[in-house]
Amino acid sequence: MASGFSYGGGRSRCFTYWQEFSKCYAQTDEPAECRPQSEDYLECLHKPKEVARAKLVQDEFIRKAQASAKEGQKAADVLADGAIVGLGLIQRSAEGQHK
Repeated sequence: MASGFSYGGGRSRCFTYWQEFSKCYAQTDEPAECRPQSEDYLECLHKPKEVARAKLVQDEFIRKAQASAKEGQKAADVLADGAIVGLGLIQRSAEGQHK
């Protein structure tokens, strides 16, 4: 955490987590007590849990598409019914489609 400012000049997205960790670390005699704050800060910086969750969602989506393809439905039809966007699985509804 060099300055606490982002490239655009405002606060960085993880600055509040850094402040919480820094405050805990300054007030404690046992650094291990600050592990939750440290983990929150590192998650904000690198997002390992978020990436792992997205990978699980993607793998499950692909597994379901392959299972449906084995049942006779075309894999392209299964993939067209939903798309993985960001971290979630978004299903298209019939009402939301343009005619």
